[in-house]
Amino acid sequence: MSNGLPLVFDGHNDTVMQLVRGERSFFDKSETGHIDLPRAREGGLMGGFFAVYIIDPNVAEIMQKARDEGRDPSQALGEYAQQYADPANWPDPMPLDYAQTNALAMLGTLLKVAKESEGQVKIVRTAAEIEQCVADGTFAIELHFEGAEPLDTNGDALEVFYAAGLRSVGLTHSRRNIFTEGVPFAFPASPDTGAGLNEHGKELVRQLNRKKVMIDLSHITEQGFWDVAELTDAPLVATHSNAWNLSNSPRNLTDKMMDAIKESNGVAGLNFHVGFLREDGANDADTPISTMVEHVVYMADKMGVDHVALGSDYDGATMPAELKDAAGLPKLMQALADHGFDNDDLTKIAHGNWIRVLRDTWGE
Repeated sequence: MSNGLPLVFDGHNDTVMQLVRGERSFFDKSETGHIDLPRAREGGLMGGFFAVYIIDPNVAEIMQKARDEGRDPSQALGEYAQQYADPANWPDPMPLDYAQTNALAMLGTLLKVAKESEGQVKIVRTAAEIEQCVADGTFAIELHFEGAEPLDTNGDALEVFYAAGLRSVGLTHSRRNIFTEGVPFAFPASPDTGAGLNEHGKELVRQLNRKKVMIDLSHITEQGFWDVAELTDAPLVATHSNAWNLSNSPRNLTDKMMDAIKESNGVAGLNFHVGFLREDGANDADTPISTMVEHVVYMADKMGVDHVALGSDYDGATMPAELKDAAGLPKLMQALADHGFDNDDLTKIAHGNWIRVLRDTWGE
């Protein structure tokens, strides 16, 4: 970057949800959403984990009805999401064919973006490819499942999606699936909210380990976290979770969980969503960047700077207004520098720690 700050490889975004619906182009600068290629270039974002998240069928119907009525579908989703605060109201696990159809549409969209970019965008499958993207300015997309709903218990779909470029899987979102369950949308609450992995979930961890696919522990219950820790032979990773002691959201990490991430040589990525940053858990965009810095400092003090990265949740959450979108990333990096993180530390947080943990997990 011209300002001397390191390029950012981000641990989580939901951008493809907007692209697949044709709401905007990845190549044109937009005033909506958080990531497109022009704003990424402006902010020094050189790529990241692009999440395939499948909306529950009944939520999809609610959002489509809102579009048909000329209302903002994201607002309709937000209204429905309040029901996810109570696991008793969670929908049944979605049908496999529905999940796979939607996953294919999203993966296809990202593959088309790379093809149509004329070399500006690359689907990355190795840590070396990410390093090369950092060096030559290519935008790097890592294909990620936020929720294992498109996967079957036999591992057949995993083989196909892996061949398409899938390299990381979050086991669940804030709901149940056939493998495990996540934490609810609640505040304040402990991440110790429900069951861990069932036998299918334990087998899925083994399948992912055999394929050297990274397992993402953001969203899973604390019991699920410890179940994975007991089974996996890879570093523990939470792509977009903060410090629970600073913000008592069940989506955040307790000190004990951060100790385990450190001991496994894993990584946790700072989530930019204001509700996971604020002490009061409020969905208030009037949240200063200094609050983000407080979480980074806490996580670095607890785990060491080698285990802290960024996992924005762009295009899927409420950003601090001061930051706004991907073009605002230099404000965060400068705030970290002003706090006292040196250039080596900033480089690790910005992209180095992701490259290291992915190389350790992928083996290439």
